[in-house]
Amino acid sequence: MARTISGKLARLYPTGQATGTRRQAARRAVQASKLVATLKGSRMPFAEFQILLAVSGLAAGLLLATFGWLLHRLRGQQRQRRALTRQLQEINQRYQALQREHARLQAGSEEREKQHRAQVGLLNEHRAQLKQEFEHLAHRIFENRSEQFSRQSQQSLEALLKPFREQINGFQQRIDQVHTESVKGQASLEGELRKVLEVGLQMNEQAGNLSAALKGDKKLSGNWGEFQLERSLQLAGLEAGDHYQAQAALRDESGRRRLPDFLVKLPDGKHLVIDSKVSLVDYERAVAADSDTDRAAALTAHGQAVRRHIDDLAAKDYAQLPQLDSPDFVLMFMPVEPAYIEALRHNRELFNYGYERGVVLVSHTTLMPLLRTIANLWMVERSNREAREIGRRAGEIYNQVCLVAERLHRLGNTLRSAGNHYNDTVRALVGKQGLQGKVERFGQLSGQSRRQMTEVTPIHADLEQDRLRDADKSTPAQPPLASSDKFTNT
Repeated sequence: MARTISGKLARLYPTGQATGTRRQAARRAVQASKLVATLKGSRMPFAEFQILLAVSGLAAGLLLATFGWLLHRLRGQQRQRRALTRQLQEINQRYQALQREHARLQAGSEEREKQHRAQVGLLNEHRAQLKQEFEHLAHRIFENRSEQFSRQSQQSLEALLKPFREQINGFQQRIDQVHTESVKGQASLEGELRKVLEVGLQMNEQAGNLSAALKGDKKLSGNWGEFQLERSLQLAGLEAGDHYQAQAALRDESGRRRLPDFLVKLPDGKHLVIDSKVSLVDYERAVAADSDTDRAAALTAHGQAVRRHIDDLAAKDYAQLPQLDSPDFVLMFMPVEPAYIEALRHNRELFNYGYERGVVLVSHTTLMPLLRTIANLWMVERSNREAREIGRRAGEIYNQVCLVAERLHRLGNTLRSAGNHYNDTVRALVGKQGLQGKVERFGQLSGQSRRQMTEVTPIHADLEQDRLRDADKSTPAQPPLASSDKFTNT
């Protein structure tokens, strides 16, 4: 009997849920079995047997009551377990559904993000094309809104832009010309210097031939020296009147007249005085001398003659004339190159002697680089002047373009205002409370109306939405951007 009760309890209670209760019931069942066996083996009086039987019945009743209570509790726990199991299943189902929903939302979010990036890229591309599409969009506005006004506006714009194009073309051509001239000038500088050197050598040869004719006539020698100096100026690329002036009439602070051989003009209103001095008598004696002693004496006399020219030129003080903005020195040009070389070689302090008195000794060879530099300065000055003129004209073109843009802006505002007034009038006519709805009833009641009222619609003037709509049409794979009509009937 105890094993039977224990088996039933084992089937009713799952493992690990009612272990203590099952053991207690098993002990009581064993005690009841022992009591029944004791009763069967003993011979006791009937009254005692009845008492024992009553006690056994009471014990059995308690056992059955306990068993019933345990069974009721076990069934309640089983119901609770089934309810919890169902709740757990529902929670798992909801969790799986939420996971599927999360995956779906994440996929949708990624797709929307991808579409958003594509739309942002398209918008950026469209913004980059706004400048190129300006003229096309302006033309479309005029053509869509008013054909007659479009023709007039096109003619006006063409008339305004034509001089701009001509000025811009001239501007570009002038820039190319200036650049070409600058490159040519730099490229030809080396050739010019070589040519100058060759000319200098030729002049040295000619000086030997002319020395015999010039050594006895100071006036003739002076004119010849001035001629050689002017020829050097012209070979360097300087122009008479613009870049230099011969025999410029000047006066010092005391009113005495001064006539420098050549006054070289520099950029920014500055000047450089060059005076030609010819000394050939002593140099010719040195060349024709038969002995070194005679040659040395002639060269000494030649150096002294050059020194006298330096003192004479320093006394005139051309650099301090009030009409000039000159450095504190003048150039003394010696046209005969060998005479210049021999004077400096025989008297090494001669150059410093002149420099200390504001007189710099030069020959054709040493003067040409300086004159060529001055010519390049004038070329740079001309380029700068032309660049300033180009900048001035560019500023005028810019101001004119700004004026056209301002007029176009005013024209756009006028068109927009006219469109707004037109749409307000249309809404007043065809809106829900408009005049058209009221007079149509008159037409229905009157038998004399034979015409039908023409449909009037508002003008849509949202240029940005038009541009985006056209872009969407040109790219069908891209989802269209949302837009709403600006004008609606009221």
